[in-house]
Formats: sequence, C-alpha cells, structure tokens
Amino acid sequence: MERSQAPRMRLEPWSDEGGLALLLRLNTPEMTAHLGGPETHEKVRDRHRRYLELDDKGRMFRITLDGETAGSIGFWETTWQGETVWETGWGVLPEFQGKGVAADAARLVAEEARTAGRHAHLHAFPATDHAASNAVCRKAGFTLRGEATIEYPRGNWHPCNDWRLTLD
Repeated sequence: MERSQAPRMRLEPWSDEGGLALLLRLNTPEMTAHLGGPETHEKVRDRHRRYLELDDKGRMFRITLDGETAGSIGFWETTWQGETVWETGWGVLPEFQGKGVAADAARLVAEEARTAGRHAHLHAFPATDHAASNAVCRKAGFTLRGEATIEYPRGNWHPCNDWRLTLD
C-alpha cells in the first residue's frame, strides 16, 4: 500500500509573476465581504505595486501547495495603540478553504516576521463576525486580546478582534 503525502506548503516571495493575477482572483465580493468589498482594477494594481515595494517594512507571499497557488499572506508595519508592530493578513482561494491552509501559512509567516526582527509582536485584526479568520488566528497560536475598531479600507470603520502573537 502506497502512503500518500500531505501537500508541501511554501511561501513564495511576492513577484510580478502571478502576483497581480492572484490579487484579481481574490478581489471578488465573496472574498472581500469582510474587507469593504471588491476594489477597482486600478486599486488592485496599486496594491500589487505596494507589495512589490515593501522592502524592510514587511513582506508579502504567495501561498503554494505543491507549486499550485492557494492564496496570499504577508506581514507589514503598522502602529497599534502607540506601538509599531507587525500586522498580518491573508486570503485563501475558495478551492483551498477549509483545509487548514490559512492557519499553516499564518504559522509560516510568523516565522518570517520573527526572522525579520524589528518588532516583538505580530497582530491580526479579523472582523468580529468573520468566524473562519478568527479560527485561523486561534489555530495559529495567536492570543485574543479583545475587540477593537479599525479603519479598513480608508473611510470604512468596523469592529474586529485584536489577535496577537509574541515573536521574541
């Protein structure tokens, strides 16, 4: 009997190759329901350019399973409650959802943030009513610090949970 192997996950650095196409696939009403809805094509292109230019202010990645693109994840600098911290966020394509991909990728991106240094904490701010993303935080080892209100995108204030992972 042949033993099946679990798919091999990797975080591939963001690049022109496939990055913009992935953002366009993630920019649907279903995928952006907790983020204020889909962005215009120009805003998606701007986001792609920002991801390419993060440098030491963070990093974005394509999540791949055995070489197939499953979604995106990254970390970037933000100011939260007077402290500069890393923030993370992710998007997993529908055909890969419900399989632990986001939680596994969140653990990997936490290692990337730890290696980058600079900040003691990695935060995630999923909408309070987004059960799946809150479960990702719990499964990836983040600690729930409570509810907060954040602005995302600009001009759109909504309730979220403040999840934090200590990196040092």
